[in-house]
Amino acid sequence: MRMSLDSVRAGESPAPPFWILLLGVVLGCAWAAGPAVQFTDVTQQAGIKFAHNSGRSGKRYLPETMGSGAAFIDLDGDGWPDILLLNSKDFTPRGRRSLAALYRNNKNGTFTDVTAGSGLDVEMYAMGVAVGDFDNDGREDIYITALEGDRLFHNEGNGKFRDVTAASGIRNANFGTSAAWVDFDRDGKLDLFVANYVQWSPKTDLWCSLDGATKSYCTPESYKGTSSKLYRNLGGGKFADVTAQAKLADPNSKSLGIAVLDYNNDGWPDLFVANDTQPNKLYRNNRNGTFTEEAVAAGVAFGEDGVARGAMGVDAADYDRSGRAHLLVGNFSNQMLGLYHNEGSGLFVDEAPRSAVGKSSLLSLSFGVFFFDYDLDGYPDIFAANGHLDEEIGRVQPKIQYRQLPLLFHNMGNGKFENVSAFTKALVGRGAAYADFDHDGDLDVLITNNHGPAVLYRNDGGNRNHWLNVKLTGTKSNRSGLGAVVRVETDTGKQWQTVHSGSSYCSESDRALVFGLGAATTVKSLEIEWPSGQKQRRVNVAANQFLNITEGAN
Repeated sequence: MRMSLDSVRAGESPAPPFWILLLGVVLGCAWAAGPAVQFTDVTQQAGIKFAHNSGRSGKRYLPETMGSGAAFIDLDGDGWPDILLLNSKDFTPRGRRSLAALYRNNKNGTFTDVTAGSGLDVEMYAMGVAVGDFDNDGREDIYITALEGDRLFHNEGNGKFRDVTAASGIRNANFGTSAAWVDFDRDGKLDLFVANYVQWSPKTDLWCSLDGATKSYCTPESYKGTSSKLYRNLGGGKFADVTAQAKLADPNSKSLGIAVLDYNNDGWPDLFVANDTQPNKLYRNNRNGTFTEEAVAAGVAFGEDGVARGAMGVDAADYDRSGRAHLLVGNFSNQMLGLYHNEGSGLFVDEAPRSAVGKSSLLSLSFGVFFFDYDLDGYPDIFAANGHLDEEIGRVQPKIQYRQLPLLFHNMGNGKFENVSAFTKALVGRGAAYADFDHDGDLDVLITNNHGPAVLYRNDGGNRNHWLNVKLTGTKSNRSGLGAVVRVETDTGKQWQTVHSGSSYCSESDRALVFGLGAATTVKSLEIEWPSGQKQRRVNVAANQFLNITEGAN
C-alpha cells in the first residue's frame, strides 16, 4: 500500500465494492480499501508541548549528538498508552531546569502533562528508558539511563514514582543508552540489560574536526569502549551485577541498541546488541545463566564488506512468516539499514543491499528503527527515524543532510519491501516508539528530535483492515508478560509475536501486541506460550477488539 497525501480518518469511507475485494484475493494482495494510510502530525492538538535540550555548550561534547528516547507506558493501568519523553540538560548552567515530560492519556486523542510532582521531575542528562514491572506488583516501573548515573523509578500508583536506585543495588554510570527488561533465567522476575556506550566525560572530551580548522563532534572511534551490564533480579527490590558471571563482559563494546529475541526458537531469550563502529554482538542464551557470543558465525557482526558499521537502533520480528525472528539495524549514513534474514541454521543474511530498504536508506543516518504493521495487513512493515550528528555535515558531504525525513517501508508480503515514505517534516530523529494511543486499532508513531520538539504522528486509515490487540498479564511468569509468545491463525495464515522490552533506540513501544488480520473478521485460534511453560488457547476470537489475558485464566 502506498502512502497518500490525502488525509483519511478511519471509519469515514464506505465499504469497498465487491469487485475490489475479489481482485485483492485474486492477486494475493492484502485487503485495504479506499485511499492509503497517512501519518498526520497531531502533536499540537494532542497537547504535547515538549522540546528536547541537548545541553549544547559550544564545546561540541559527544553526548550532545545522541539525543534522548521516549516511551509509551500505561502508567495508571487503564489500558490507554501514556507518554514519557526524556530530556537532557545544560552542560554549562544557564539558570533553567530541563525535565522529562510525563503525559497522561485523556482517552480522547489528547494528553495532559502530569510531570510536576510525579517523581520523574528530576533534572538529569537522560538517554534511554525501559518499562517493566520489576517487583510484580501490577504497576509498570521505569528505568532511565543517564550520563551521570542511571535511575530506577518504582511506580507507586496514582501517577507517582519513587527513586529506588540506591536501594536496588544498580550502579551504572557508564554512558548508558538503550536498556531492556528481560527474564533471562525464566524465574518469574524481570532482570535488566543496559547497553553502555563509551568512556567519556567533559574532562576527557577530545578535539576533532571535519575541516581541520574548527572543532567538530568526535566519532566513537576516538574513545575507548565500555562493557554493557546485566543485572539479575534477586527479589525484594534488589539486583546483582552478573555481567561477568553471565559471560557478557566486553570492554570494547560501544553499544547503542538492544533487541531481545529468541533467534534459535528454543524458548529462551537471546540478546542482540548494536555497536557503533565495533562488531555487533549476538548472545545465545545457554539456559544456565550464561550466554555464548555468536555474531561473527551468524553473520550479523559486520556489514557486507566485513567492516563494523555505526549501528544505532535495532528490532526483531518475523517479517516473512517463516517462523523465525529476523533483525533490523539502523546504521550510519552511507551504510544503509541492515535487514538480517534468519535462515534458521544459526546464520543470518543481510537482505538490505538487494532491496529497496538498502537503496532508500543509504544516505540516512538511522537511530530509532522498528517493525510494525502500520496497515494491518498481517505483515510487519519498517519504520526508521533519521538525523545526522553534525549540523555542518552538508559542507563536507553535500548529499548528506543534518535534518532528515523518516522512512517507511511497506511489506509486500513476499519478503520484499517498497519505500512508501511521505513524511514532509525533516527531523534530527533519535528515539522512536509506537502504540495505538487513540484506540482506533492501528499503530501511531512518536519520534524524539534531538535539541528540538518531539512529534506525535497519528495513523489515519491503517484500520481499514481488521486487527486484534492483545495485552498479557503474567502470574507464574513475570507480571509484564515479557517473553510470552502469542500465535494467531486466520484464513489468511499464521502469525506470531513476542512480548518484549527494548528495541528501537533508547525507547520503548507499547507492551500490547497488535496483529493485523487483513480481511479476516475472526481469529480461528489464539495460542499463548508463557515463559513459565504454561500454554493457553482460545478459538473463534472476533476481530477488532482489545483482549486482556491473564496467565492461567479462561
